[in-house]
Amino acid sequence: MEAKRLKEKIESYRDEMVKTLMEFVSINSVNPAFGGPGELKKAEWLESKLKDMGFEFERYDAEDERAEGGVRPNLVVKAPGKDSSRTLWFVSHMDVVPEGDRTLWKKDPFEPYIENGRIYGRGSEDNGGSLVASLFALKALVDLGIEPQMNTGLVFVADEEAGSERGIRFLINKNIFKEKDLFVVPDAGVPDGSFVEIAEKSILWLRFTVSGKQVHASTPNLGLNASRVAMNFLSELDRLLHEVFPMKDESFSPPESTFEPTKRLSNVDNVNTVPGSDISFFDCRVLPQVKLDDVLEVARSLAAIHSRKTGAEIKVDVVQRHDAPEPTPKDSEAVTRLSKAIESCRGVKPVIGGIGGGTCAAHFREKGWHAVVWSTIEGTAHQPNENKRIEDLIADALVFAFMMAE
Repeated sequence: MEAKRLKEKIESYRDEMVKTLMEFVSINSVNPAFGGPGELKKAEWLESKLKDMGFEFERYDAEDERAEGGVRPNLVVKAPGKDSSRTLWFVSHMDVVPEGDRTLWKKDPFEPYIENGRIYGRGSEDNGGSLVASLFALKALVDLGIEPQMNTGLVFVADEEAGSERGIRFLINKNIFKEKDLFVVPDAGVPDGSFVEIAEKSILWLRFTVSGKQVHASTPNLGLNASRVAMNFLSELDRLLHEVFPMKDESFSPPESTFEPTKRLSNVDNVNTVPGSDISFFDCRVLPQVKLDDVLEVARSLAAIHSRKTGAEIKVDVVQRHDAPEPTPKDSEAVTRLSKAIESCRGVKPVIGGIGGGTCAAHFREKGWHAVVWSTIEGTAHQPNENKRIEDLIADALVFAFMMAE
């Protein structure tokens, strides 16, 4: 009966939820690590929204001179429940990644629009849809006069896309959370809502700086082409990493470690100059049974070989490193509560497993706290024309509300 009331109430919010997500998308909050303004304007918009909805909240600002206003805001909403000794937290993030090549977008990525039952725009799936779903889930309980089974908290954090130092890690150090609390991080999933994530791979971001000698392209013999050295080195590194670390774990999706060449910085602006510098990056998502120090050793050893062979200097730097913590136990209360809600509200049997990682859940697991990652998504995050199905927005809100109430 409670589920039926919740479903009817959340369905009544449909238009307001759509409007709220579109407003979320329209505010550029690209992480300053990628050259964006940060979360200040989005946080201020959320503050106004929370006040209009009657929620009390606190704001915690981490300093960051790169960001607009010099701060990275984090918002914490808390509602009392029957068990006041612990809190069920829902953690979503306000920052987004850059839009990439704008020519691949149908429309401006920060001017949201609706098409075929989906809301399009940067941040609609990652992570605005889940943020809005959690907000209206709590609103449903309040409007229906349903007291949560335990204290319920919503956390809207900064900096998730670039390591969380000024986001969830900042809040953990502020002692906002307790050991007995439960954590839901709605930041990954599958289209039918069946996948519950309890483990993440290790993360290693590497920067490779190749230094050669810049010369006129008509006299390459007088210089040392850093781009050619980099291309040969990176190509061999890509092959070698997959060769040395081929192991699989079918509980993860994908089941193997991934080593992806990603960002590459501009070198020279004209065609007729041989570049003397090349800077490239790898994003490595590594199975927990593989040591990141071993991955680093492979990269540095190969860089030394190519340096001796070519005469170029190849420097290997760690941009970000996060060693995989112990997974959340499959029989933990966080998993069983979420699984019950999924089965009751969605009619699907939950599948428990791991992902490539990078969510806030990993930082809770580092503390030994039980966190689960779940939402209904189609995997458009970080892509051109990112979008969120409106039906999934409504369905996820129901699952969150059911967890709060039951």
